[in-house]
Amino acid sequence: MFLVLMAGLLFASCDAKEGEPELPEASTVVASTSTYLETGDLADLRQHGYLRVLNPPSAQIEYLPRQGFPQDFEETLLERLAESLRLTLVRVPVERHEDLIPALLKGQGDVIAGNFTVTSIRKEQIAFSVPVEIVQEQLVVRQDDDTIHTVDDLKGRTIVVRPSSAFWETAVALREKYPDIQVQEAPENLDTEQILDRVAQGDFDITIADSNLMPAVLTYRSDVRIALNVTRDRPVAWGVRPDASAFLAALNAFLTDAKLAHSRPTLSNDDLAGIQQHGVLRVLTRNNPATYFLWRGELLGFEYELARHFAKRHKLRVEMVVPPSREDLIPWLLAGKGDVIAASMTISSEREAQGIVFSHPYFKASEIVVGRADEPEDRLAHPEDLAGRTIVVRRSSSYWQTLASLKEQGISLILEAAPEEFETEEIIDKVATGMYDLTVADSHLLDIELTWREDIRAVFPVTDPEPHGWAVRATNPALRKAINQYVKKEYRGLFYNITLKKYFKNTRTIRTHVESRVSHTGTLSAYDGVVQQYAGDYGFDWRLIMAQMYQESRFDPDARSWAGAIGLLQVLPRTAKSLGFSDIRSPEEGIQVGVKYLDWVRDRFEPELPVEDRMWFTLAAYNAGYGHVMDARRLARKLDLNPNRWFGHVEQAIQLLSRRTYARQARHGYCRGAEPVKYVREIKQRYEAYLQVRRIDKNMGVSP
Repeated sequence: MFLVLMAGLLFASCDAKEGEPELPEASTVVASTSTYLETGDLADLRQHGYLRVLNPPSAQIEYLPRQGFPQDFEETLLERLAESLRLTLVRVPVERHEDLIPALLKGQGDVIAGNFTVTSIRKEQIAFSVPVEIVQEQLVVRQDDDTIHTVDDLKGRTIVVRPSSAFWETAVALREKYPDIQVQEAPENLDTEQILDRVAQGDFDITIADSNLMPAVLTYRSDVRIALNVTRDRPVAWGVRPDASAFLAALNAFLTDAKLAHSRPTLSNDDLAGIQQHGVLRVLTRNNPATYFLWRGELLGFEYELARHFAKRHKLRVEMVVPPSREDLIPWLLAGKGDVIAASMTISSEREAQGIVFSHPYFKASEIVVGRADEPEDRLAHPEDLAGRTIVVRRSSSYWQTLASLKEQGISLILEAAPEEFETEEIIDKVATGMYDLTVADSHLLDIELTWREDIRAVFPVTDPEPHGWAVRATNPALRKAINQYVKKEYRGLFYNITLKKYFKNTRTIRTHVESRVSHTGTLSAYDGVVQQYAGDYGFDWRLIMAQMYQESRFDPDARSWAGAIGLLQVLPRTAKSLGFSDIRSPEEGIQVGVKYLDWVRDRFEPELPVEDRMWFTLAAYNAGYGHVMDARRLARKLDLNPNRWFGHVEQAIQLLSRRTYARQARHGYCRGAEPVKYVREIKQRYEAYLQVRRIDKNMGVSP
C-alpha cells in the first residue's frame, strides 16, 4: 500500500459548519497584484481609495505578533498612515524580494514597506521617506561558533545572503576589502528566518541580519548568535515612486509626527489619557486557545477579540504582550510592561492586595474537576469521592485555594503542584494520558477541550460560577472606569454573545457523516471532475485532494468553520482575496482557490525534501499554518529528530507546541499540535483507501 501511495504522490481540520460568528475586524485588505495599475501621486491614490503596500514574501507568512518585532511596529504605523490619509490599507504580495521595486514602478503598489533598508543602488531607482528606524547589520553564526570576534576572523568564511537584499551590498563590500571572504547567494524565496535555520543546521556558514530583528528572534531561539556588527547606522524607510512628491511629503510629515510626538517609553504606568496620547493599549495575556493564538494565519482568542473591540471604541491599537508565565502577569502590569491584564483571571481579594484592581465581571466560570473519560462515573460523583485521589493544579491558580479549602473541610485529597509554566490545557492533556490523576479547570476552558477531544470528561463542579475580570493598576482609575463602561454596555450584547459562542459553544468537528458514493456510482463525490481538473493544473493527485476535501467539509459546499473558513476546502476569505478570488461561495471556485492555496503552501517548503514528506508538511501547514510547521521542524532538530520527515519526527515535535515550555520558544507560539497530526494521518489513510477502491472499481469496469 505504501508503494501505491508513493506512486500516487509522484504522479502527480475538519471544522464546524454551524453559523459563522463575527470575526476579528481585519485591519487590512489583502489584494491580488493584478487589481489595477496606478503610477500617479497622492491625488490619484485618493481617487482609488486605497493605500497599496507591497509585501515581500517574508511578510506574507502568518506570524504571532510579539513585542520588539519590526514587522509589528511597521504594521501599526501603516494602519495609522492609512487612517490619516483616509485610505483603505491593502496588502499586495509579491513572489520574490527582487520584484518589489519593479512592482512599485509598474504601479502594482504605492509603497514598499517591510524593514526595507535604504541603499545606494535602491536610491537610484526609487525615492525614500525619512527613516522609520535606524539599524546596524549584524553577522549571525551558529550558537556554538565562537571563532569570529573581528572582521579579520572572516578570512576563509562564507557569508550567505539574498542578492536582492541590502545585506548583499554589505557582503560584497566586505569581500572587496577582505578578498579571502566568500559571498554566496541565498535562494530568493528564503526569508531571514529560513536563512537563520540553514545557518543553525550548518547548511550555511554565516549570514547577515538587522539589529532591530535579532534581539526579538533571540527571545525564542537559542541556536544562533550575533557575532559582531558590520555596518554603521543604516536607515530603514518606505519606498515610493520617484515622481510621487506629494505622497512622499505626506509620508514624511506623518512619520515625523509619529516618531517624535508619539514615542512611548518601554515601561509606562500611564492612565487612559497617556495611553490615548500614544495610541496603543498594551494587553497582557496568555498564548492559549481561550485568550490569544494563531490559527491558519488568523489571530484569534476570546480575550483578544474583546480587547480589540474595546480598543476600537477608544481609537486605540492593541499590542498583545505575553509574559513567560502566568505568574508574571501581575508583576509585569505593576512594572509598567502592559496596561491591562485580559487573561481569564478570576477576581480575588488576594490578587487585588498586590496593587491591582479588577473591572466589573465580564464572564463567569465554574471550577470543574476533570478526569479521564474511561473512568466509571460512579467512582466520582461527589466531592467526598476525591478522598485519596491526587489532583494536580498550579499553586498560583485559584484552583489551588479551592482544593485547599476542600481539604480543610475534611476531604483527604492529595493536592500536588503543577509547574507554573503549564497552561490548564497542558495539565488536562496529562490527565488524559494518565500521567496525572485528576485536575481542575474553569468550565469555559474545559468546554474548549471537550470540543476537540473525547478522552476526558467533566466530573463535577467544586465552585459556583466565579466572576472573571480584567485587571489594571490601582493607580489607573480612568482606565478602569472606561473598561467598566465597556463591560456594562457590551456584556451579553450581540458582539459579546457571538464571540462567546464562537470560542466556547461551537463544536470544532463536523459530526455528520456522508455515506460513500463509490460503491453505488463509481465516483467519490459530485465534484470529481472539477477536482481532477484543478489537481492536474497544479500537479496534485486528485484523489489526495478528495481525501483532504472530505476531511475539511465532508463534501458539504455550504460548510463554514468556527473561524470563518468557507466551502469544500475550507478556505478563509482573506486567503482567497490574497490569491485573487473575491467570491468563493460557488463549489468550483472554492475548489480552485483551495487547490491553488495548497500549491502556494507547498512552494514554501524546499523542493529538496522527499516528495511524500513535502506533501505531509504541506497538508499540516494547510491545517495549522506554515509558521507552526516551521516551528515544529526547528524543535525537531533540537530534539534530535529529523526535521525533514513528518511521521515519527516533526509530527512528534508539533504536538509539543501545545506545551508552554516549548510554545514560548516558538516564533508562532501556541499550537494545538494534535490537530494537524490527526489531520494528516486521516487524509493519508483515506487517500490510501481511495486508491484501493478506485483500483477495484477499475478492474470491475468503472472508469477512473
